[in-house]
Amino acid sequence: MAKEHIRAFKDIEGAVVSGICSRTTIKAQALALEFGISTVAETVQGLFDKTHADIVVITASVPSIGEVSIECFKFPWICLIEKPPGHNLEEALFIQSKAIQNQARVYVALNRRHFSSTRAVLDQLKDQNCLRIVKVCDQEDMKDPSRIGHPQKIIDNWMYANSIHMVDYFSIFCRGKLKSVSPVICWDPLNPKYVVAKLEFDSGDIGLYEAIWNAPSPWAVSIITPKARWDMSPLEVATRQDYGNRKRNNIYLDNLDDRFKPGLRVQAQLAVNAVHNQDTILPTIDDAVQTMQMIELIYN
Repeated sequence: MAKEHIRAFKDIEGAVVSGICSRTTIKAQALALEFGISTVAETVQGLFDKTHADIVVITASVPSIGEVSIECFKFPWICLIEKPPGHNLEEALFIQSKAIQNQARVYVALNRRHFSSTRAVLDQLKDQNCLRIVKVCDQEDMKDPSRIGHPQKIIDNWMYANSIHMVDYFSIFCRGKLKSVSPVICWDPLNPKYVVAKLEFDSGDIGLYEAIWNAPSPWAVSIITPKARWDMSPLEVATRQDYGNRKRNNIYLDNLDDRFKPGLRVQAQLAVNAVHNQDTILPTIDDAVQTMQMIELIYN
């Protein structure tokens, strides 16, 4: 992810990737050599002192994200944290409290909000004030974190570490505040198979969450209104089907998600906009915590 963020920021006119820091110095040196980065620091303090950068992108592993983020909050740069901001809700709330304590400007890299497909569907929805039903199909495999080498606490909280990608679509497409979450098929940590829940928002929008654990299923999102239906499966593409017509039409997307890891180029531009105090729709640490609170309610 560090490499993908570097590629995105280096494409922005006027932006300079001025330094890199890692506990594994040899990895940092390799990236610095590959991308022509002048400063390699061994500590966060050293990184700030040598660069006085406007933005720091935190791509630490999930077990380390809290410690590294809190250290970064001590300095007056904008912090962009890779998701999830904590291995569970408790840690995310603690990180949030430290951000408030340090008066840090903290955003979270929920890059699916910036997919070309997401932006295109939101643009078509903006003039439709009718009820929305948002269906999210999630798929998770308990073998994945084990294969990556994550510790047990990450495996036990994999719905926070990875399902945040999918649950965040409710924050994207459902309007208003979350009123209630009603489990239909409850999470069983001893036998993880199916999870189904209904989410209700005070706007009237309804969210339907379906997760298949340890079995094949695509990641997919559908948004249904009385006038039209939008589908994203895979998530990087989008189709529209209008009422009275059985044909699904492809929605035109820009090519940024072909040139860069999807969502990252737009996300980088939004971070640069924030430096210049321009309007930004980057999700804050508060937004990410709200999504993690949804996960807690879904998984009880």
